[in-house]
Amino acid sequence: MRRLHACLGATAAVTLAAAGTTALVAGNASGATTALDNRWYAAAPYLMPLDNDPPDASAIMDATGLKAFQLAFILAPNGGGCSPTWGGTAPVSSDTAVQSVINTIRAKGGDVSVSIGGYGGTKLGQSCSDAASTAAAYQQVITKYGLHAIDFDLEEPEYENSAAIKNEIGAAKILQQNNPGLYVSVTTAGTADGTGWFGKQMLLEAKSQGFTPNNFSIMPFDGGFNGAASQTGALTNFNSILQSTFGWDQATAYAHEGFSGMNGRSDTGEYFTQSDFQTVLDYATSHNMDRFTFWSLNRDRQCTPPDNGGRTSGTCSSVTQNSWDFAKYSVRFAGATPPSSTPTPTPTPTPASCKTAWSSTAVYTAGNEVSYSKHNWKAKWWTQNEAPGASEWGPWQDEGAC
Repeated sequence: MRRLHACLGATAAVTLAAAGTTALVAGNASGATTALDNRWYAAAPYLMPLDNDPPDASAIMDATGLKAFQLAFILAPNGGGCSPTWGGTAPVSSDTAVQSVINTIRAKGGDVSVSIGGYGGTKLGQSCSDAASTAAAYQQVITKYGLHAIDFDLEEPEYENSAAIKNEIGAAKILQQNNPGLYVSVTTAGTADGTGWFGKQMLLEAKSQGFTPNNFSIMPFDGGFNGAASQTGALTNFNSILQSTFGWDQATAYAHEGFSGMNGRSDTGEYFTQSDFQTVLDYATSHNMDRFTFWSLNRDRQCTPPDNGGRTSGTCSSVTQNSWDFAKYSVRFAGATPPSSTPTPTPTPTPASCKTAWSSTAVYTAGNEVSYSKHNWKAKWWTQNEAPGASEWGPWQDEGAC
């Protein structure tokens, strides 16, 4: 997400810590700190620490009372192999940048979970040969950062690959057994019916392997959703799927169910405002759900201009808001009260000068900068004839108006 697969030690028969209890320190983790209550790991919003103009985690903690962050994403190396990297390019083994972010968060009494997978890129479940080698790669991440929580974000294109999903679920089970008290979430795509065919196949794989994480979370956005009512409807339907798949009653299914939303404008142009988050939060707490999170803190700030020209951005929400409004819903889910003071609005920055205009015939490599549609853009990797645009998964990173 390397070439050599480390062997895991003997598997201990350990019962997964129940949701809501305090997780134990992973016995083989180096530098582990005292774990937070599991409710905080269940409320941790996603943060890209190396991309999408990473915000200051310390400032978010001060402004909101947030204690936990879901760092994204661990992938296989872009060049192939079975060792963990951040985003396919930065090896975990030599990382100091993310470690510094984690140290800052922990110094203020917080902690992190790490998310593997996500949309796009090559996942370790695809590139590793089996569940044991996949787990060995993830164990490197747990050990390096002293993790108490991990998230398996299983979605396109990986969740369409049954062998890869078998590796991921098998790895999750091994990690759960070898790291007593590790909080494990599994996140997948949401649909109006709860989750689609591939999501249901993933649940059946978990059942066949006898694997039960703290929660299975769905992402009810980018699928024709329209506000909170459509999202709570999807959560109700997903609860029925959990019941029928695992033989749980309704309350048990809700205790293993999670919500992972998208704040502001989604990739497909849906809008989710603060009032939508409040409605889903009320639903989650009233049904004793296990998780409430969102994508992402990088986007939890107002665009300039506020509507962002109808674009979905990886660095702002495209709705009117104060910075970190959406993080406060995670704080409330964790059982804490956010500070009552209103954050000082971020001043409108002076636009930068425009770079050389983008050309459809030019070849661009990582780091090249261009201007397009009155914004500056930076190439993430080699690209040609791919216009800078809305998708945060494309080859261009938006550097703001010019």
